[in-house]
Amino acid sequence: MRRVEWNALDARAQAQLLRRPAQITSSATATAVAAIIDEVRDSGDAALRAYGARFDGLELAEFAVSEQEFAAADAALSTELRQAIDEAGERIADFHRAGMSAAYAVDTAPGVRCERVLRPIQRVGLYVPAGSAPLPSTALMLGVPAQLAGCPEIVLCTPPRRDGTADPAVLYAARRCGMERVFKIGGAQAIAAMAYGTASVPRCDKLFGPGNAYVTEAKRQVAMDQDGVAIDMPAGPSEVLVIADAGANPAFVAADLLSQAEHGPDSQVILLSDDDTLLDAVTEQVAAQLEALPRAAIARRALQASSAIRVESIDQALQVSNRYAPEHLILALRDARAWLPRVQAAGSVFLGDWAPEALGDYCSGTNHVLPTSGAARFSGGLNVASFQVAITVQEVQPQGIRAIGPCAVELARAEGLDAHLQAVALRLRAVAA
Repeated sequence: MRRVEWNALDARAQAQLLRRPAQITSSATATAVAAIIDEVRDSGDAALRAYGARFDGLELAEFAVSEQEFAAADAALSTELRQAIDEAGERIADFHRAGMSAAYAVDTAPGVRCERVLRPIQRVGLYVPAGSAPLPSTALMLGVPAQLAGCPEIVLCTPPRRDGTADPAVLYAARRCGMERVFKIGGAQAIAAMAYGTASVPRCDKLFGPGNAYVTEAKRQVAMDQDGVAIDMPAGPSEVLVIADAGANPAFVAADLLSQAEHGPDSQVILLSDDDTLLDAVTEQVAAQLEALPRAAIARRALQASSAIRVESIDQALQVSNRYAPEHLILALRDARAWLPRVQAAGSVFLGDWAPEALGDYCSGTNHVLPTSGAARFSGGLNVASFQVAITVQEVQPQGIRAIGPCAVELARAEGLDAHLQAVALRLRAVAA
């Protein structure tokens, strides 16, 4: 990690310091992804097989996970892991169920009833990464709210392992959420398949899930295409920003930074502190803990684009954090909750020394599919409403048109829209008669 003095940098250097690795390489990524999408649209399953051979090292005859594979996955898991997946799923469901939107109706005038009704999205496509590490937790984070929303069709894509099977824990989590259609396809080609459909993979209405820079770029491109589909949010390479004061535990802070750095080489971690001693201690702890990590090589690459930043105050640290808009924000502060009102942009916040970000990844109950690349400035994390459409309804009685019709007539006249005016005026005359 680079050690940087924030106030010693000019505005341009500060902006460069906060750029994500994926943003720096975005042009080359966009070009490569566009070619993959075009090939999948044109050649369907044949393109998926070719990219499987190129990126995964195998060419599958069938992409769909069979019932035998689901059964084998269930048998392959330890009792402890099945219980952990079940336990995490229950907490995720409890949290998301409590925050579900509700339909409502209100009479805005006598004889005028306006309603908001909720409908599940009919076919959703979920992407569960499994490139350098399988993520059964992501299957839960996507599957549980989709199930609560009542989506009739749920399609899931996940990269195959070298032996041509999907990760057993991912399959168990998917089946636990009621998913029947799982395909062994990864990367940008999986996003293209779910966006446009192939002979094997059905076209979906909206795509969900995190991924690397290629997956995120593929989601962006299909969402911009008039023939494409909607997406949940930009949810790319993982990132965490930690704000720590002099009282923070350096070992805890270092572990939190490394837990994100090990996700992938394009992940990014940032530490902000107003205390030099804490910054030094965390840097030492990162080096020491790194040596014991099986994924140390991946974490080291992520740390090359990461920083330990000295700020003048915790107040300034919050300003920098809001500018960065992190996916994960850890406030390793004394009386952390007192600082929460200052947080304006973050995907998920972890308060105090005893709330490691890893709990949010797995089993606290909140969703770990969160906006990245600064999108937390305008977007929140995944929830049940992400899988629903809200439809407004209005029912008007004769007394209702009499009550609010003149208002509409006056506004239509001001806007010069005579047909609008007549649609209301005709009814007003009919009611008067």
